[in-house]
Amino acid sequence: MLEIKPIPAFNDNYIWIITNSDNNAWVVDPGDATPVIEYLSQEKLSLKGILITHHHKDHTGGVKQLKENYSVEAYGADVKDCTDNVLTQGDSINVLDVEFSTLSIPGHTLDHIGFYSESEQTLFCGDTLFYAGCGRIFEGTPEQMYSSLQKLAALPDDTKVFPTHEYTQSNLKFASAVEPDSPYVLNAVHKTDQIRNRNLPTLPTTIGAEKCHNPFLRSHQPPVIAAATEQSGTLVVDPVEVFAAIRQWKDNF
Repeated sequence: MLEIKPIPAFNDNYIWIITNSDNNAWVVDPGDATPVIEYLSQEKLSLKGILITHHHKDHTGGVKQLKENYSVEAYGADVKDCTDNVLTQGDSINVLDVEFSTLSIPGHTLDHIGFYSESEQTLFCGDTLFYAGCGRIFEGTPEQMYSSLQKLAALPDDTKVFPTHEYTQSNLKFASAVEPDSPYVLNAVHKTDQIRNRNLPTLPTTIGAEKCHNPFLRSHQPPVIAAATEQSGTLVVDPVEVFAAIRQWKDNF
């Protein structure tokens, strides 16, 4: 069984480190090499590989140094001067004797992928899905991001979700604006505030929880449709249009 822990980086990034009982490790989206090197040294771990979900610098900035320091290879999204082994939808990779399948989830960026292990019930989703939120659409289209999120929502409810940013409190403020009467959102706000008051990570979340309180997975629900219609000033019913309306709302929230 794998153990997964966050290494904080920058203002709100998490570099996920995956370890096993043999003290071997992989890292996911190392935007900065320094905290990873410090953690590996402190815990006496041997780095065996790197996973990359997309090309943004806060997810790849430390890859080159880690590859040089530990003579390892990087796997995942096609990132120039970073990725040794490009993975696309349907590919799989063995990480510490656990198979992860590759999911193409464009929207935030066109190259964005996720890594999903059925046996470990674990998903690394980069900046596509957050606790109570989703990534900004920088390169893709609302249709692409909606489709990507639906792909993730179709995973088993007990799947543990490991996004790469601590955006939970700000995301829940928006979720509260979309569905102010939702008991799921209110409960998540209360729980999250307690966790952050102790300066602890709110992650991972689960697919099941996100389907209850994440407005970007709920564009087919009447309260979200009503909120999107009110914000856009025009009737929106199609789930993609609802999603696009609330994503635009969140961009300016």
